[in-house]
Amino acid sequence: MLIDIALDAVGSDKAPEPEIRGAIEACRALPVRVHLIGPEPELRDLLDEHLEDEDLPIVIHHASERIGMDEKAAHAVRTKKDSSMRVGLKLVREKKVAGFVTAGNTGAAMATAKMVLGALPGVDRPALTARMPTATGSPCVLLDVGANVDCKPYNLEQFAVMGEMFARSVLKISRPRVGLLSIGEEETKGNDLTREAFPLLKALPINFIGNVEGRDIFNGSADVIVCDGFVGNVALKTGEGIGRLFRDLLRESLTRTVTAQVGAMLSRKAFNDFRRRLDYNEYGGAPLLGVRGVCIIGHGSSNEVAIFNGIRVAMEFANAGINTSIEQELANRPTRTDASPKAANPPNASDTAVQ
Repeated sequence: MLIDIALDAVGSDKAPEPEIRGAIEACRALPVRVHLIGPEPELRDLLDEHLEDEDLPIVIHHASERIGMDEKAAHAVRTKKDSSMRVGLKLVREKKVAGFVTAGNTGAAMATAKMVLGALPGVDRPALTARMPTATGSPCVLLDVGANVDCKPYNLEQFAVMGEMFARSVLKISRPRVGLLSIGEEETKGNDLTREAFPLLKALPINFIGNVEGRDIFNGSADVIVCDGFVGNVALKTGEGIGRLFRDLLRESLTRTVTAQVGAMLSRKAFNDFRRRLDYNEYGGAPLLGVRGVCIIGHGSSNEVAIFNGIRVAMEFANAGINTSIEQELANRPTRTDASPKAANPPNASDTAVQ
C-alpha cells in the first residue's frame, strides 16, 4: 500500500522546481503517494512538463498563499490562513496523509504545526531533531536545533526522552547513549540550564552518559545529544560549514595531486562517498518531535535530493509510529511540579532561532 505524504511545493528558496523533481523521484523509488501543496495552475503546468506521459501517484491540493523566508513567522501564521503549510498540516490532522514535509520558513512551520496539530500530552515544547554524521558511520541525534531558543531544565528532560525514543524507533539503536551538551564532562560544568537539567536526565530510565562536549557530536561517543535550540542551531550550522570546507579542500587536493586516470577514478569514488556522508541533503530534514503528527522541516536551500530524502524520512517516521511511542513514554513519567501551566506555555513563533 502507498503511504500518503504531503509536500509544501512552494517552501524552498528555489521552489517549486526542487519540490517537483524530488516528488517525482520519490514516487518512482518509494511506496508513497505525494500530495503537492501550492498554487494549482503553476504546479500543474510544471508537473505536466516533467512527467510528460508518465503516470505517477502525485496529486495537487490548491493553496493560494505561501510564507516567505523573510516573513515574521508569527504574523504570517496568523494572517495567511490558506498558506501551503497550513493546508498541508490540516491534511495530517484530518489523517488524509501520514506526514508533511516542508523546506520553508522554519519558525512558521514550527508555529503552524503547533497550532494545527497540537502538542503531544506531556510535551511543553516540540523539538527539531537533526542527524549529524559521525566518525563511526552511525548518525548522532542532536536536539533541539532551532525550535526553542530559550529552554527550561524540564524542556531538556523532555527532549532527552523524545530523542532517545527517536534513536530506538527510527535508527534501530537498542540502547541509545544520551548525552547533555556542555563545556566539560564534569557534572558541575556548564551554565545554570545544563547544571539544573543534569539531575533530571540522570533520573530518567535511559542510558544517560552525562555531559558531552562539542567534539562528541561527531566522534560517535553518543547516539543522542540534548541542548537548547540556540546552542543546537549554532552547532548544526557550524557542522554544515565545516563539511563544506572539508569537501572543498579535499576536492582541491585531489585535483592537484592525482594524475593517473585509474587513481583519479578511485579518488573520485572515495570523494563522492565522503561528500555524501557530510551533505545535509542526504539526511532529508529535521523531524519536529512532540506534535500530534509527522512534520519534517528541511533546509531552505534544499535541492531535489533533499526533498526526496525528506519524503523518505516522513515515510519512515510514520511507519515507526514514533509519536505514539513518545506519548506513551511521557505518560509513564511523573508530572513535575516545576512544569507549571504558566511555564509550560508553548513559545510563539518569534521564539524560534531559525526563520
